[in-house]
Amino acid sequence: MSTPSSPDHAQTLGIIALIGSMASLCIGTSFAKSLFSEVGAQGTTTYRLVFSALLLCCIWRPWRFKLNRKDALSIILYGLSLASINFLFYMSLRTIPLGIAVAIEFIGPLALAIFSSRKKIDFLWITMVASGLYMLIPQQNSMAALDPVGVTYAATAGAGWALYIIFGQRTRNIHPGQASSLGITVSALVVLPFGIEHAGTALLNPSLMLFGLGVAIMSSAIPYSLEMISLRTLPRKTMSILLSLEPAMGAIAGVILLHEFLTLPQWLAIAFIISASIGCAITSRSPIRDEMETNPT
Repeated sequence: MSTPSSPDHAQTLGIIALIGSMASLCIGTSFAKSLFSEVGAQGTTTYRLVFSALLLCCIWRPWRFKLNRKDALSIILYGLSLASINFLFYMSLRTIPLGIAVAIEFIGPLALAIFSSRKKIDFLWITMVASGLYMLIPQQNSMAALDPVGVTYAATAGAGWALYIIFGQRTRNIHPGQASSLGITVSALVVLPFGIEHAGTALLNPSLMLFGLGVAIMSSAIPYSLEMISLRTLPRKTMSILLSLEPAMGAIAGVILLHEFLTLPQWLAIAFIISASIGCAITSRSPIRDEMETNPT
């Protein structure tokens, strides 16, 4: 028999699951960065996507569902956008800290949400994002200036995330298990040649493959499973607000696991971007904003 407090318990569970999902993703990404010296960002991305595709295909067995030509095209576009996000994001991590990369990448879907809302208050969020970006953009005379190539990769990954949202909406009529497993399979096939070209036979090292499997589990399998709990128990606005904290969690994970210490202006920049995202989540009812509750990286 249910009790009046059951919904509260369910929401608490959903919040814990979502925080756990973000923590697992940030930890998995931190571990992934430690593979760069062995197989590079290209090989690490290959490990993550290939093993994630194998895991999801084993779980969902997408061949059980019918797939017409139109839906197949939607999944291909969805997979291409997913490949671009993962590859470009990992490439950015070669030269800029994790927390900053997440914050810059986050601007892509945030910008899409703001432009789709068209409310006067959105000018405030735009100003906050612009201020955050200004504090992150490399300054010529700054000793703590960020690598412009890394910043460009992260920003392009953000644009890819916006495309991921747009193309992801086109897969709504497809079984979610089929769309996610086939989509990530497409992304794995796209990235695989880059991984092989860069890392070669090093990708076949058993110990590195085991580590790569761990990255895939921490970065995809666990977050995906925990997000399923959150999706069933939390309102979309609550999820969006909580997910806005991900850049901060990425920065903290970078400090603890990778010893990537940030300057005060960089922390303030991340705070501005997080605040803009929370504000946008509270004031916007756009369906595009709702789609931000899933982070493909």
